[in-house]
Amino acid sequence: MMDRTLKALSLTLSYPSVELQDAMPEIGAVLATDPRIAPDTRAALQTLTDGLGRGDLFDVQESYVMLFDRSRTLSLNLFEHVHGESRDRGGAMVSLIETYREGGFEPATTELPDHLPVLLEFLSTRPFAEVQETLADAAHIFDALATRLVRRESGYDAAFVALSQLAGAQSDAEAVAGMLAQPDDDPTDLEALDAVWEETEVTFGPDPNAGCPQVRDMLAQMDAPKRPGPQPGPGLAAE
Repeated sequence: MMDRTLKALSLTLSYPSVELQDAMPEIGAVLATDPRIAPDTRAALQTLTDGLGRGDLFDVQESYVMLFDRSRTLSLNLFEHVHGESRDRGGAMVSLIETYREGGFEPATTELPDHLPVLLEFLSTRPFAEVQETLADAAHIFDALATRLVRRESGYDAAFVALSQLAGAQSDAEAVAGMLAQPDDDPTDLEALDAVWEETEVTFGPDPNAGCPQVRDMLAQMDAPKRPGPQPGPGLAAE
């Protein structure tokens, strides 16, 4: 069976759309009933999904972009926090996309393979022991992002707190402190943003014109059988 909670968190952290807003009541209901997540976190997730579902679409899209697209310290591309712009990042990307393919998973998106919603969609098809190992590797990233989002007064912090709880392991406090020691960037600094966009792009996955899967299709797959194929979890631990 597909892990509905990981699928729901993947959708919650995806770019808001009309279709995604329509699906938010169902997404919120899935998150509200998972006993692996603490009651106060489930309540915060309900507030988040309610806000995403009922808010003005332009406003929630603008908020998403300002948080996750214009702030490298809040990037949803996980290897950004592990490898930065080092050569190791390219190798890690190749390894991760091979991990997906060995598991019978081909992301239908233009996002990089380390984009958190893509990773969570993949993990939703895997045995939970493997899921916990992978999430535990990234727990320091989740905790640091949650702290930064609290500072920005964003309800998205609940999604990262939930991921830490699903990991079932204490994050590396030193790694968290190291991430938080980095100065928070200014999402309104368009000159800095232009510099980021001018960096060399690396393309992975399917045809870049293919687009992202439809939200309703993703929801319909929540109860689909797991994709076959044993394989190692992607390395997201702090170096």
